Amino acid sequence: MRTKKILITGALGHIGANLIRNINENLVDEVLILDNLESRRYPSLYNLPKKKYKYRFIHDDILTADFDKYLKGVSVAIHLAAITDAEGSHKIPEKVERVNFGGLQRLADACLKNKVKILFPSTTSVYGSQANVVDETCKELKPQSPYAWAKLRSEEYLKSLQPKGLKFVVCRFGTIFGHSIGMRYDTAVNRFTWQAATGLPLSVWKTAWRQKRPYLDLADCVRAINFILEKDLFNDETYNVLTKNFTVEDVVKTIKQFVPKLVVNYVDSPIMNQLSYDVDDTKFRKLGFKPKGNLKRGISGKISSLKSII
Repeated sequence: MRTKKILITGALGHIGANLIRNINENLVDEVLILDNLESRRYPSLYNLPKKKYKYRFIHDDILTADFDKYLKGVSVAIHLAAITDAEGSHKIPEKVERVNFGGLQRLADACLKNKVKILFPSTTSVYGSQANVVDETCKELKPQSPYAWAKLRSEEYLKSLQPKGLKFVVCRFGTIFGHSIGMRYDTAVNRFTWQAATGLPLSVWKTAWRQKRPYLDLADCVRAINFILEKDLFNDETYNVLTKNFTVEDVVKTIKQFVPKLVVNYVDSPIMNQLSYDVDDTKFRKLGFKPKGNLKRGISGKISSLKSII
């Protein structure tokens, strides 16, 4: 599939900064980069590589943007714009609802009107804590944060537009890890790596040591998006997309390979989002997608970029 022109919202963030540099050149002629710069990730625009496709930056906000104007000639919209700190979302639930759900509504309505397909990155956090391995057929969804609730409501809204003709795909991404110019540090692997590299001890909830969570290497995330574009996989389906499920123990021991003097403090109160669940991504892999990510390599990349201060 050749898409000619795509629009990426929130394109300067952790995923977007990497994606805009690594879209399959054979699929796209022009990439519209829409971001409100609230996160001040200006460096994500620096030194963009020369590609067959051209870039156009749009400084605008998904809550006020004239999508009818921006979607002219666009084939696919990739909606990355969101408040992504799940733990911090408890402090600003109204804003999270307004941005994450309200913003998606505005874009989805415009995509329906303009016959534009939409790729929506949801989250495996919609599953919440689960005793058994879960897949896309799970009916007992247990979002534990305003962030996860907004993602689930967004999924439901997209499905409500399907009978009207909207073409979309929902990707429930695992927690992202891996180096990016638009780096975020509110997730476990990234935060732990930052703390280790800067000489800070890690604080781990005692009961969380062997809890399992789904993770997605940033490179695998970008590969998955390209895979969807290549296959024109806008079939109104939902897919779990991850590299692998890891425990906190896996993460900490991997970091310790690069920072041998790492100090780990075990605490009695919860630190960060300490839910345990094991996610099955067989549905997406059966389409032919094969993750190539590696926890050690992902952590190595971040450590390497900080090696001068270790």
